[in-house]
Amino acid sequence: MDYNSPDRRPAQLAAFGRLLDVLERLRAECPWDKKQTLESLRHLTIEETYELSDAIIRNDLPDLKKEIGDVFLHLIFYAKIASETGHFDVADVLNAQCDKLIFRHPHIYGEVRADTEDDVKRNWEQLKLKEKGNTSVLGGVPTSLPALVKAMRIQEKARGAGFDWEKPDQVWDKVQEELGEFEAEFAHADPASINQERAAAEFGDLLFSLINFARHAGINPEEALERTNRKFINRFQYLEKEAARDGHQLQDLTLAQMDVYWEQAKKYNFASTSSIDKN
Repeated sequence: MDYNSPDRRPAQLAAFGRLLDVLERLRAECPWDKKQTLESLRHLTIEETYELSDAIIRNDLPDLKKEIGDVFLHLIFYAKIASETGHFDVADVLNAQCDKLIFRHPHIYGEVRADTEDDVKRNWEQLKLKEKGNTSVLGGVPTSLPALVKAMRIQEKARGAGFDWEKPDQVWDKVQEELGEFEAEFAHADPASINQERAAAEFGDLLFSLINFARHAGINPEEALERTNRKFINRFQYLEKEAARDGHQLQDLTLAQMDVYWEQAKKYNFASTSSIDKN
């Protein structure tokens, strides 16, 4: 099927309308749906967003379809609740989004020229400042973002304003500098005398510089770390499973004995989803 064919547009619009109709009925007749508020849905939406992210990392397209649907439902639900209080409805939401996209793409809908991705990003940030009345390029970074993701967004926005290193090797030099400052906090020191606050500050600087280098290298550090998390989980679960199969309790094994199983696990190219869990 050609999903990009103009012939699919009626089916797409009909499916969207069907979702609106289903939610309309659920909101009117289902006890659970009738009780929901903006606040009660919030934590569920966060959970659904993480599940969508998981499907993307696993490259599980059937699951991705399902998770997109779940997120779609939540977004429509918020608009439905707002319509009941007379603030806005889904048409207002979508039209406002279209207006924003057109405004922020003057190189498509206007006379502005943007020949590169960096040109587009720079224009985007400048237009956001005008649009929201922010006094700082960084004003649009949500304070509640997880620290790693926030660091990425801060660096991207600073780059959009022209504040960035020119070459990756310059960023790597900064990583080495920050690593040296972090190591200096522990050099020739009695562990009991280490200044934990200063060490934590230097560690934060080191992480920030590593995230910056990853960005310059075209690596998403959030995704890279999550892949490593999953790899560790898969290998550790292999260790648990094989040790149990050999009649061992982990707490009874030495580190050297556990390392034998760990080295065996490293020979397997586990998928990003945990194959051990499914056995």
